[in-house]
Amino acid sequence: MEAVPRVAFGVIADIQFADADDGHDFGGSRRRYYRHSLRLLRDAVRAWAAESPPIDFVLQLGDSIDGLNARRGEAEDALRQVLEALGRLPVPVHHAWGNHEFYNFSRARLAQSGLCSRPAGDAAGPPDGLCQAYHCSPAARLRLVVLDAYDLSVLGRDPDSPRYEESLRLLREKNTNEDLNSPAGLKEPQFVAFNGGFSQAQLNWFDEVLKFSDENQEKVVVMGHLPIHPDASDRVCLAWNYEAALSVIHSHRCVVCVLAGHLHDGGYCLDSHGVHHLTLEGVIETPPESNAFGTIYVYEDKMILKGRGRIADRVMQF
Repeated sequence: MEAVPRVAFGVIADIQFADADDGHDFGGSRRRYYRHSLRLLRDAVRAWAAESPPIDFVLQLGDSIDGLNARRGEAEDALRQVLEALGRLPVPVHHAWGNHEFYNFSRARLAQSGLCSRPAGDAAGPPDGLCQAYHCSPAARLRLVVLDAYDLSVLGRDPDSPRYEESLRLLREKNTNEDLNSPAGLKEPQFVAFNGGFSQAQLNWFDEVLKFSDENQEKVVVMGHLPIHPDASDRVCLAWNYEAALSVIHSHRCVVCVLAGHLHDGGYCLDSHGVHHLTLEGVIETPPESNAFGTIYVYEDKMILKGRGRIADRVMQF
């Protein structure tokens, strides 16, 4: 490894903390370690804080607390504990919003919470101030773009809002099941209520950001909760209109990596345009004696992931 990377940052996904005994996924076959996930997050924070040279920032890829908290009336307290753990880091934390954030909070509440890492001012993101999409430049010729994969969604939006009505109409058009969380028999199984998609306004904004990065010879890292490449995910966990997001990326030269969560098994592919798609394993299904986080070191010609526990090391050449 070269002596000093240009940038180093932490990555973690699907913490899904709840102060509850172990349970199982919706299928009943996968164990979920609700209470232990906070301890694993604290272990990750200690490891990142001890890095030398120090890391520059952390990407929290969504589902920071579990939907179980809403049913128990403990959402605010669970979020406080997760944010306190991350707050021990002396560096910025960039948050994606996932389905479990919306099981606990409205979009308006999230925009006022510690999970809103979008900088103040319209220039940083799309015109919709409740959209958790934005970009920033953590180092020279490097840009981070945070996407909001639930911009189109039936989760978190006011049922009387035009965006909710648009999302529900699209979902019912694609999903004819009585249970909108069921992908059974669907031609496009990603059209379930626990997923979401990107509005045209967000995609237009994304295109403009990447155009700027092309013109300025920047490398771009994209993050969001939902995977956008079918070879880095199972088909059920993809963003609704993942092909539209991929089309924007592939019309530019600057994107080197897309980071996502949501699929707790993780996934990876190098796509036909040379973009790395890395889906991180989820903390929530990680046994207490292991972990699931990593640090990514960025060099001129590659990114090197040093994983902990369930997350494997990986070299991603540009």
